[in-house]
Amino acid sequence: MAEHIVVVGAGYAGLAAAKLAARWTGCRVTLVNERDRFVERVRLHQLAAGQRLRDLPLADLVRGTGVELVVDRVTGIDADVRRVRLATGSLTYDRLVYALGSRADLRVPGAAEHAHSVSTAEDAEELAGALRTARVVAVAGGGLTGIEAAAELAESRPDLTVLLVTGGRFGAGLSAKGARHLRSVFDRLGVRVRDGARVAEVRADGLVLDTGELVAADAVVWTAGFRVPELAREAGFEVDGDGRLVVDQALASVSHPEVVGVGDAAAIRRPDGLELRMACATGLPTTRHAMRSLAGGLAGREPRPLRFRYFNQCVSLGRRDGLIQFVRADDTPVERVLTGRVAARYKELVVRGTVLFERHPVLPAG
Repeated sequence: MAEHIVVVGAGYAGLAAAKLAARWTGCRVTLVNERDRFVERVRLHQLAAGQRLRDLPLADLVRGTGVELVVDRVTGIDADVRRVRLATGSLTYDRLVYALGSRADLRVPGAAEHAHSVSTAEDAEELAGALRTARVVAVAGGGLTGIEAAAELAESRPDLTVLLVTGGRFGAGLSAKGARHLRSVFDRLGVRVRDGARVAEVRADGLVLDTGELVAADAVVWTAGFRVPELAREAGFEVDGDGRLVVDQALASVSHPEVVGVGDAAAIRRPDGLELRMACATGLPTTRHAMRSLAGGLAGREPRPLRFRYFNQCVSLGRRDGLIQFVRADDTPVERVLTGRVAARYKELVVRGTVLFERHPVLPAG
């Protein structure tokens, strides 16, 4: 009898993993997800800014692939008997693909009560609602998510005053040329930047810095970090300090080899020890490697080492501008960049390409 592979989580990595497993292994594959829609997470800042996104029912995306879709919430994993507990029942598995992704890290005092995020569709919709009556919005976090959110809100809502507050240097991780373009776009859009400012608390009236200063805002967007679910730790799988599943070069759990980790919830390292960052651009090619390794293992073949390199960082700066920062294989920046409308079109093609990949995951991942 064919083995049963259960994939938990239908984000970018989980959906691709389920479809590839069904295509390459001949096993019975069940995909479990809490919602019945695929969410374009990389577009959620657009949803927060009041734009409409495509409706992508998961049933349509898996139709004809052999993947069975179960819409339910995963509540726990019993590793000793290989069972996934759901809100309305349970599923047994021979192999488990752990793809539960990440959410905003709201552990700073007051963040869970008073801040909004753009890590789920529901979060983004709530933020869009809060912004209808806001005049000043503060974006906490100067990473790519915060940069994209601040630029999108400023362009879509010129009636808003948009602030970006980051504990680090604004544009850190970019080349000098990239950082200059970023600053010029924010100046043009009227986004005010406070860098080197650490947030100690979120209140209903804004952000409190560690100096005690209040940065007043009617709404706060929290993009300062992400965290993963505790289910892997609770199941007894080996995890790192952030709760991410520790995996080997085949992306199998080092403690439970019948479990494969893909996407944000797995701590994936290259053979040289470089840990890969949470990103769609990371998740798609490494998921394909994981499923090839799984299929090869079932056929008695030894898995190949993970081969992965970075090429660029794609940043949308509203709908009419962007920044493509080219990088070395280890993700450190070089001076070469694309900017302006060309970069905006480039980023849009990449984002559209991710959905094309989800429909046809045997295609090359961009």
